[in-house]
Formats: sequence, structure tokens, C-alpha cells
Amino acid sequence: MADHTDTILLVVFCIFASAVAIQLFYYLFFYLSVYLKKPSDNNTSEPVSVIICARNEAENLSVHLASVLEQDYPDFEVIVVNDCSEDNSYIVLGDYLKKYPHLRISTINKDPKFTHNKKFAQFIGIKAAKNELLLFTDADCQPESNQWLKEMVSNFNSDTDFVLGYGGYLKKKGFLNKYIRYDSFTIAMQYLGMAIRGVPYMGVGRNMAYRRSVFFENKGFGSHSHIISGDDDLLVNAIARGKNTTVELRAETHTRSVPFTDLNQWILQKKRHFTTAPYYKFRDKFLLFLEPFTRVLCYVSFIVLLSYIFLWPWVLAVFVLRLITQITVFFLVQKKLNEPGLIGYLLFFDIFSPLINIIIFLSNSRSKPGINKWK
Repeated sequence: MADHTDTILLVVFCIFASAVAIQLFYYLFFYLSVYLKKPSDNNTSEPVSVIICARNEAENLSVHLASVLEQDYPDFEVIVVNDCSEDNSYIVLGDYLKKYPHLRISTINKDPKFTHNKKFAQFIGIKAAKNELLLFTDADCQPESNQWLKEMVSNFNSDTDFVLGYGGYLKKKGFLNKYIRYDSFTIAMQYLGMAIRGVPYMGVGRNMAYRRSVFFENKGFGSHSHIISGDDDLLVNAIARGKNTTVELRAETHTRSVPFTDLNQWILQKKRHFTTAPYYKFRDKFLLFLEPFTRVLCYVSFIVLLSYIFLWPWVLAVFVLRLITQITVFFLVQKKLNEPGLIGYLLFFDIFSPLINIIIFLSNSRSKPGINKWK
């Protein structure tokens, strides 16, 4: 009986060691590359169209739009698509028009016979744009500096169709804010790191740029226009490749969004984002599944092995190796992306975030979200 138990524990140890090896691969190959990424030395200054879609965003527009309009760049327009707003957005935008001649407004009026998701508003903005280079952000976002536009655009050359930037959340008080920032930060480590390594699978509409011609040549949102979300990640997943995609990470190019303060609202947003996952390429779904799966295997097998005191010096050594690597890479990338105050929560969030995501994903699969929900 003892021999049988030892055999099982040896198998568990092999699973544990394999899980840690895969985890180290993710941290050292994908995530560390975010810290190691060097900035572009191009000096491109092509005309740019900045596109912002807004529905009932009067308050956010009044606070954040000026930071976009006052970018230090020689030739750009800002297009705000005012999509069926029922608040004071029209008045706020009218006041901005008096001061900023490079602001343009595209208005979509409410029609009870026609409902649409955000992709339609995005499409209207892209159609209205007069420039080849398009830079996207949201109404509740603001760039970290007036060099955002200049340095994002500097990444474009004849081979570049997509530039992916970092979009974080404003630091506020409270545990929920820390988890929202941790969640967006770790997702960014993943999609930015994979893009740097030639496997782009998504971007965030808070901070990304691409060519107008590429959008239309590939029929835009056509293949996934019926999906709630995906104006950012599904577009990148369908069109972006390692050779035509680059990443911009300088602190001046980060954007910050207003975070949710209500847990239910954040969960609804996560559910909306999860609706796009089934439409990713198989390669991307596999890579995105493998990391949290091996993370759970790592913790579960670690607990089992320690409870039986099986090869415990080796078990502890392997676990500590992963932990030191994780903390080091997390600290370096946290510094690069200017996300202070998260590392103290790393182990707790690292253990429980897969469980949180599984619960949200499963609850989402049992519900039927409306296909025309805008945001």
C-alpha cells in the first residue's frame, strides 16, 4: 500500500514540476519581454485621427477629452462619435467645438427600429476619419502625457499595421480597485508579452492604433459584428500578425481609465469580455488556457505533496524558484507600466483569480446577454 501511495505521489510531483516549468516559461519568455521591450526610434509624424465612441458620457468627456485634444502633435483630428446619448453630451461637445477646431463630432440619433452595439459607432468613426492612421481610446480615459499621440504614432513604418499600447486604471482606495488594477495589469502582461514574442491575440480599445486601409481590406468587424464585444480584441485576433504588430510601452503613452466602484458593474464588464473568448484562434485559446490551468495544478499539487511530506526539500525548492521568478518579473513589469501598490497582493490574487474567472465564465455561459448591448 505504501509503494502504491509513493507511486501516486511521484506522479503528483512530476505534475507539479511540469506545471512550474510551464509557469516559468510564461514568466521568462512572455511576461519578462514587456520589461525588456525597447522603445521605437522612428520619427514618424503622419496625420492621425483619434476616435472616441461615447454614449451618455457627458461627465467623462468634460473631464478627460481636453487631454486628448491638447496633444503635442502637428497634424491630428479627434472624432467623437456621440452615439444616441440622452445626457448633456451634445452641450459638452458643443463647448469643446468652440475652442478646438480639430474636434469633429459624428452623431448617431436614437432609432427604436434599429439597435446596435459599439462596433457600429466605431465603424461610423472610422468612416468619418480622413487620415490613414487611427488611434483609439475611450471617453473615460485620459493619456498620461501630451506625448501620447506622438510616441504611439512613432511606431508605424511600412511594415506596421497595429500598435498596441497599455491602458491601465486610475489608482483609488479600496480592495476592488486593487483587484481591477491587478486583473488589467496581468492581462496586459499577457497580451503585450505575446505580441512582443510574435503572437498578438488582442488589444484594448483604451489604447491601440491601426491603419484605416487594413481595417477595410479585411472587411472590418464583418466576421464578428454580431458579438457584443470584440471591437478591439477580435479585430486584432483576426488581422494582427507578428510581423505587422508592435507594442508601445513608454510611460508617456499609457492611458488611465476610471475604474468601477461597484462589484456588479465590474462583473458585467468581465462577462461581456468573456463573450469573445470562443472566437479566438485555437492557438490563442490554448495558450490562454494553459497558464491558469498549470497555475492551479501548481498550487494543488504543492499542497498535496507537502501534506504527505513527500520529497519536501525539492518541493519547497521548486515552489520558491517559481515564487522568486514571479515576484521579480511582476516587480519589473509593474515598474515599467507604472502600477504601484500591487505586489503585496500578488500571492493572494494569483491563487484566487483563476477561480474568480472560472465562476464568472461559467455564469456567463448560462446566461444569454443581448447581442446589441453597446457597452
